[in-house]
Amino acid sequence: MSKFLPLIIGMGLVTYIPRLIPLIFLSKKELNPKVKQFLEYIPYTSLSILIVRGILTSSQDMMLPTFIGLAAAGLISYFKSNLVLSVLSAILTSFLIINIL
Repeated sequence: MSKFLPLIIGMGLVTYIPRLIPLIFLSKKELNPKVKQFLEYIPYTSLSILIVRGILTSSQDMMLPTFIGLAAAGLISYFKSNLVLSVLSAILTSFLIINIL
């Protein structure tokens, strides 16, 4: 275990430093409104990529829970515009459908 500690610390630094540098340099700078609008869509784009990937890789017996979970996530994010709530509702809906069928 002690051999892996420097590796874990190094991987933590490698993933943390690229996030820290833009935060330091851009924290006092005003962003263009178009860039701000673009950055606001990144969480929704990431969620869409994960959902589509999950649909494409799901097995045949998981198609119904996958599509019902997708519908739940779409409805919640359309009406509430809350990313966390839409993900949790999709997971809960899919879980319930899997246990019912």
